[in-house]
Amino acid sequence: MKIALLGTGFGQAHAAVYAARGDIEVVMFGRNPDKTAETAGKFGFASSTDMGRAFGDDFDLVDICLPLPLHAEYVLRALDADKHALVELPLAGTMDDARRVVEAAARSGKQVFVDMFERFIPANRALFDAVHDRTYGRLEQLTLWNRTAHLWPGVSLGLGTLPLEAMHSDMDIITRTLGRPRSVEVATVARDGDSAAIEATLGFEGALARDSVSSLMPMSWGARGGYTATFSDGVLEAASSMGFDGKPTGTVTAYTAAGTCELDLPPADQYTAMIDHVLACLRDEVANEIAPATALDALQLTLDIDQQVNGNT
Repeated sequence: MKIALLGTGFGQAHAAVYAARGDIEVVMFGRNPDKTAETAGKFGFASSTDMGRAFGDDFDLVDICLPLPLHAEYVLRALDADKHALVELPLAGTMDDARRVVEAAARSGKQVFVDMFERFIPANRALFDAVHDRTYGRLEQLTLWNRTAHLWPGVSLGLGTLPLEAMHSDMDIITRTLGRPRSVEVATVARDGDSAAIEATLGFEGALARDSVSSLMPMSWGARGGYTATFSDGVLEAASSMGFDGKPTGTVTAYTAAGTCELDLPPADQYTAMIDHVLACLRDEVANEIAPATALDALQLTLDIDQQVNGNT
């Protein structure tokens, strides 16, 4: 397997997984020659600033970890070059671009994967399974929260970026468990251009969801999140935290009439699990769970919230 990894920033999360496997040839592409060579060298990869080479050489997969405005464009370039593509979320910055990717993927003989890594977190999979199997009855109320310090130097987490950068994965959880909402109400507060919080309330027939994201926390807080899912016959509560070491910890507890029980979940790194899934799909071992079409509802909802917050269309 030979992979072209485009991007030296967020691409490092994927790079670490590829390097740990040791059975994949990776070339890292970036625009700054010194930074690209330095970052690639940390993982033992070759490097290049010639982006066009990613679509011309004998790569099996193009992994696109570039700024959002380039996502759809580079996926389409990969498909035109007869390559599989993995793209960081969100799939695109507009629904028109997202649908173009879906249509192009359907016409091609290649697979496209959207990095919906949170689908592979064991706590989230426990929620998906509980809703699908009705383990605790019908889901009536879902509250998600994600509050973080500025752990990534130079990355803005203000109102302009929070919807697409921080809320999109939560919208995916909501649409996968409750579908598309009937109503969406949003409240915001901003400390400055890079630090803010958003609260969204979403109404469904017979159910309610809330999502809270914030970048107002001090460094000692790290990053913490979780959910409370209230069913007709019980509650699932998940909590996770991540400190300076980047290693998350988490628990999921079930509350029912029979008492309290902490679920025994398998340990899993979501990026490793996501990339393992991509590679298994390319070996024709499993069906693609993160195809572009599966991300459209969450993207539409995220863009709706972004429009309310920032007036984007």
